[in-house]
Amino acid sequence: MRLICILFLAGVFGLQAQGNHAYWQQHADYDMEVSMDVETFQYTGAQTLVYTNNSPDTLNRVFYHMYFNAFQPGSEMDMRLQSVEDPDRRMTTEGRSRIAALSPEEIGYLRASALKQDGVPVEGTLEGTVLVVPLNAPILPGGKTTFEMAFEGQVPLQIRRSGRNSSEGVALSMSQWYPKMAEYDFEGWHADPYIAREFHGVWADFDVKLTLDKEYVVGGTGYLQNPQEIGHGYEKPGSKVSRQKGKTLTWHFKAPNVHDFMWGADPEYIHDIYPMPNGPDLHFFYKNKPELLENWKNLQPKTAEAMDFFNKNIGPYPYEQYSVVQGGDGGMEYAMSTLITGERSFESLVGVMVHEMAHSWFQHVLATNESRHEWMDEGFTSFISSLCMNQIMARDNENPFSGSYNGYLSLATSGREQPMATHADRYSFNSGYGISAYSKGAVFLAQLGYIIGQDKLIATLKRYYNDFKFKHPTPNDFIRSAEKVSGMELEWYLTDWTQTTNTIDYGIESVEANGNATSITLKRIGLMPMPIDVLVVFKDNSQKTYYAPLRMMYGEKENPYPGIDREVLEDWPWAQSEYTIEVNAPKDQILAILIDPSQLMADIAPENNGWQAE
Repeated sequence: MRLICILFLAGVFGLQAQGNHAYWQQHADYDMEVSMDVETFQYTGAQTLVYTNNSPDTLNRVFYHMYFNAFQPGSEMDMRLQSVEDPDRRMTTEGRSRIAALSPEEIGYLRASALKQDGVPVEGTLEGTVLVVPLNAPILPGGKTTFEMAFEGQVPLQIRRSGRNSSEGVALSMSQWYPKMAEYDFEGWHADPYIAREFHGVWADFDVKLTLDKEYVVGGTGYLQNPQEIGHGYEKPGSKVSRQKGKTLTWHFKAPNVHDFMWGADPEYIHDIYPMPNGPDLHFFYKNKPELLENWKNLQPKTAEAMDFFNKNIGPYPYEQYSVVQGGDGGMEYAMSTLITGERSFESLVGVMVHEMAHSWFQHVLATNESRHEWMDEGFTSFISSLCMNQIMARDNENPFSGSYNGYLSLATSGREQPMATHADRYSFNSGYGISAYSKGAVFLAQLGYIIGQDKLIATLKRYYNDFKFKHPTPNDFIRSAEKVSGMELEWYLTDWTQTTNTIDYGIESVEANGNATSITLKRIGLMPMPIDVLVVFKDNSQKTYYAPLRMMYGEKENPYPGIDREVLEDWPWAQSEYTIEVNAPKDQILAILIDPSQLMADIAPENNGWQAE
């Protein structure tokens, strides 16, 4: 197993991009000026949004996400919190919804007070967390239109992801805070209400001016345009700060080619910059508390190590800056940044940073639709962050994914599993979503390494990233990258693992003497097919593996154990439930037999995978 971990980390030759040119993406240009009252936590804003319709379709209406409206008694988020059997503990007090208890001064809201399309007023209808806007004039294929919106909002008490006055005393965690255009793609509009989790957004360029109390330090998405006016650690060493007069400062940020914009702010933030030799600059914002200083200082070189790891094993981070901001309610990724809670052990602080940073590749550059394919973000992130933590924290864990496998097996054998294709908001219980998205999603990759080979898996991740960055890829896009790298047909794997709850269960049916040979009969018990590795250990301490490729793969992997002799057998057709391996040795010379010595196949009944001589 140690060899497997080494192979995961080994470099592979770069692959030329083979982008799918049939893809198109919508685009938005946001120009926003926002004023925040830090006493009332109310804010006003003016937004100009230039929307480019790169689709082949004529659009007769658009949708805006107005996320803060979720934090009101009676919202869909509140109703879901009160009805689900295992509500998020961060959002409840003594089992009761914290949203239901919010007063008018504590709720969140986001409202459009005026809206124009190309200078002409339009009327929208606010339906919970979505503003539906019929257009005065349709947006033709290839056309552009300009929306001008005046909006007002109130920051809710910190309950989930965003909010004010967090449990760690952070004043403002500003995510999902602005009117955000919904994504339109080849599947149509994705105007999902904000009920529980995941997001999808339009690639955009942001130009944002934030005006608030000058004692506050701001960090998050984007490059600060006026550091000499701001100070607070942004100015170059030795340069003079020329602050604006008055009680407020205006922070001017630009963020190119992102699909979200987050910021955190607090008057007690320490701001550190940790430049990496070849970029990017790493920014850290954390409360000035003595008990935090050591961990947050030590976090900085570990963040650089994680950045190097992901650059090597996925692909180059495309921005010049990344910010780690104390705030929120746990950890949540955003464009060029993350919000994480900071009052943790050092191991936990590094772990949450690593996980959220890994999202920068899988969610904020590749940007799958998290509501539809949440496992492609959370699962892939869990997989690569487990490998990263194993290296940068020197854990030396022979199977970094054991926790993911254990989580998946507990769900798969519970009788309550739903397919991974389930919409993120519509799992019957929260832990079912969590295990499916995080654990089963991570196992999808680890097990794919078992099927195609570990070196091919890392090569697949690199090709996938190179081919589909900034393109909102789908599950089929990923599996096609894996097919191109491996030379195998893998549609069967994608279908069974993500669209069904079929399980893997292979067993040793019998071991019979056959003259001077031994017949080992294997049985497929579960519905899901897999190729099979079998290790035979002989009493003289020699070993040999037998590999039965799955016929529908139309290919085979290289020997994963180059130090052990391997025999490649005839393909095993899925419809054939039993398969016999002939070993050229008497039964009394065999000590033990084991299906899948790597333990990377997620067999739900491993107890029937082994045989031992009496």
